[in-house]
Amino acid sequence: MTDLRADHLPPSGAPVRLWGRALKSRSLVLGAALTLIFVLAALVSFLWTPFDVTGIDIANKIKGPSGRNPLGTDHFGRDILSMIMVGARVSIAVAFVAVGIGMAFGVPLGLWAAARKGSLLDEVIMRGNDLVFAFPSLVIAILITAIFGPSAVNAIVAIGIFNIPVFARLTRSGALTLWQKDYVLAARVAGKGAARISVEHILPNVTNLLIVQGTIQFSLGILAEAGLSYVGLGAQPPTPSWGRMLAESQTMISFAPHMALFPGLAILLTVLGLNLMGDGLRDLFDPKLRGRT
Repeated sequence: MTDLRADHLPPSGAPVRLWGRALKSRSLVLGAALTLIFVLAALVSFLWTPFDVTGIDIANKIKGPSGRNPLGTDHFGRDILSMIMVGARVSIAVAFVAVGIGMAFGVPLGLWAAARKGSLLDEVIMRGNDLVFAFPSLVIAILITAIFGPSAVNAIVAIGIFNIPVFARLTRSGALTLWQKDYVLAARVAGKGAARISVEHILPNVTNLLIVQGTIQFSLGILAEAGLSYVGLGAQPPTPSWGRMLAESQTMISFAPHMALFPGLAILLTVLGLNLMGDGLRDLFDPKLRGRT
């Protein structure tokens, strides 16, 4: 019996060729390396940091980079390197869970809307997405956290809500073209329902799109978390946060620039790494762009 999913099964040896192209992609390798540095810093911070991030050492406050404190200290004498390591944990966790929320709700909605194209359900889902997109995401995130209280959990919920329509629209767009493919038509003739076709035939073919978009939304989630923490609505003290480190250093930047420089660089390099990795993955998965990798 013919396998109706044969059109999207990878040919023999495809993973090896894919890995070879990945290693040749400069943007993918550089982006993955930058991202891995901060992921490792976050993981290591669970077990070890050079200094206690909750400890106050007024005698050593606002010290520049030195052998004892490679990135210097802040206005409470806390080690900035240790705070950046723990801050990486917070930023990555918030962004990761927020993207997970967006995928968990947005992908099923997009598949559902594509399967019922032109129906009232499709209109309700897409107009709901338009309604969410009509408002500035960061402003509404600030409103949500202001209503329910500042915390990392509320920041996750606020950022996750705005990831839902992104993944819903992307999934629907990719799925609509696949519903016209021969293997999908064959599955319908074989008596498979819309839900089963969506899971067995549509979802595997939009996974690459979701991976690339997930990487981009991850970087936007880190920026959003930093923005919420900057205005005091993200992770609360004594938990370090890159955004709050920037906020605390803004009045001292003229005589202690290192306090703002290093958290800012952490945000910049992490977001840059994720965006480069997203571009590399897009080129890797898109047949039209493979010659560029």
